[in-house]
Amino acid sequence: MAVVIATGVSGATGVQKSGFLEVLVREQWHKVLVNLNEETLTLICEDTSVNDNVTDTVNSNGVTNGAYLNNNNTNSNNGPQTVRTAFTDLPETVPEAIANRKRCVKVTKQEVGGLGISIKGGKENKMPILISKIFKGLAADQTQALYVGDAILSVNGVNLRDATHDEAVQALKRAGKEVTLEVKYMREATPYVKKGSPVLDPPSPPALPSISLQGDRRCIPLKMCYVTRAITTPDPENRQLELHSPDARHTVVLRCPDQPSALAWYSAMHSVTSILAQRALAEVIQSIARMGIAGSKEIRHLGWLAGKTESEKQSWKPVLVVVTEKDLLLYDSLPRGKEAWQSPAHTYPLLATRLVHSGPDRGSPHSGTELFFATRTGTRLGIEAHLFRAETTKDLSLWTRQIVNGCHASAEMIKEVTTSCLYKGQECRLVIHYEQGFSVLAEPNLGDEENGEEKGAHTPTRSRVLLSYPYEKLKTSSDDGIRMLYLDFGGKEGEIQLDLHSCPKPIVFILHSFLSAKIARLGLVA
Repeated sequence: MAVVIATGVSGATGVQKSGFLEVLVREQWHKVLVNLNEETLTLICEDTSVNDNVTDTVNSNGVTNGAYLNNNNTNSNNGPQTVRTAFTDLPETVPEAIANRKRCVKVTKQEVGGLGISIKGGKENKMPILISKIFKGLAADQTQALYVGDAILSVNGVNLRDATHDEAVQALKRAGKEVTLEVKYMREATPYVKKGSPVLDPPSPPALPSISLQGDRRCIPLKMCYVTRAITTPDPENRQLELHSPDARHTVVLRCPDQPSALAWYSAMHSVTSILAQRALAEVIQSIARMGIAGSKEIRHLGWLAGKTESEKQSWKPVLVVVTEKDLLLYDSLPRGKEAWQSPAHTYPLLATRLVHSGPDRGSPHSGTELFFATRTGTRLGIEAHLFRAETTKDLSLWTRQIVNGCHASAEMIKEVTTSCLYKGQECRLVIHYEQGFSVLAEPNLGDEENGEEKGAHTPTRSRVLLSYPYEKLKTSSDDGIRMLYLDFGGKEGEIQLDLHSCPKPIVFILHSFLSAKIARLGLVA
């Protein structure tokens, strides 16, 4: 799982929630400090994986795992150039006279930033205490006598040769303002200190120009990110969270200590992303005000859901769902630019779309806790069904209401649908009107038009009405799923058989939408 996930720059400072969680990187769990504010989620590497032999600890004394934790330092936000690592302090640049020789270096701690170094190793790792990072402009860097790869043998005379990592951290914290470090540069330790932080060095991509990079921090802008539960990884203990990037390319998987804390973290993150989504909606509406979106004029609602089709029983994926005044649009990722908004992965007319299920999934192993709704759309190729998963009952209610109300509003706006058909061997048009009901009109043939001209007629030949019925006369309706539509109005002609020349499902669903909208208008439940 990659930790780099989103674009943008953090502008928020107030922390709304903070705590220790685990992040999944390269199929291993790593302990991190997580800070959530009103725009970003920040991961700070507090500990590497329990399966890793490297143990890094953050403390406020300037000895960190690579993160200089002070926002007042003018150098702390300038990216990777502010930190000296084994990739910048190359072994060949270290003077030969220094290599493998003991040295004593005096360092004066700063009021802000302390020593300004990062350490790795320790007795438990069968390694000496090693300097793995030196932060430019801070105390250690200002001595010009310390190198990444230096082993710290003692601090103010306190022997660290056999110290654990934590013992070394405590010794450095207690050392006071004037610190004398006995060090020895170890070329052979370079591969060890080059080993990256699980927060800083995700497997792909290693860096993006728009990502905030601060030491061993990863700052994730939350605008249009999707926070969810158990889409990409199994979560039998129900204590994981997933954060998906707007471009749907990256995912952060976080594990909480227990179910209550997972719920609390999810609620906090969901609240932040929901507010940011409303801002994004306003921006999108303003951006596409003139040109519209995929044939529609306005956006009524948008947001992320987990979605899959009936043929993808076990494959959930994030889907950006947009409800316009007449269509349901599905995008695989957040569109970038006006042109991308015009090309959704799927477009389904609301008038031909039906909500068929809403509530807990009866077939789910976590029945009663996972919330789903399903849509079915009549198309020329048959019925297309989609299953969507909402994360909260509020979201479920909001989405189902948007789709049902959107269908009814679309019916009132469009009002009339016409399609060609064959009735009793004659080419006709079936007209379904929101107010007037059903009509079957015979198309005027060429002979009729010629006769009209011979008689001096100056008006176009009107279609002849073969049948006309209001909605309340409809007794039954059915279809063969291929091309035939059957309507029974209880009239003398009996069941009306209409050959629609193609799959009748769109007309069947539109008929249902008109009826549902009319019933809802009367204050009844469709």
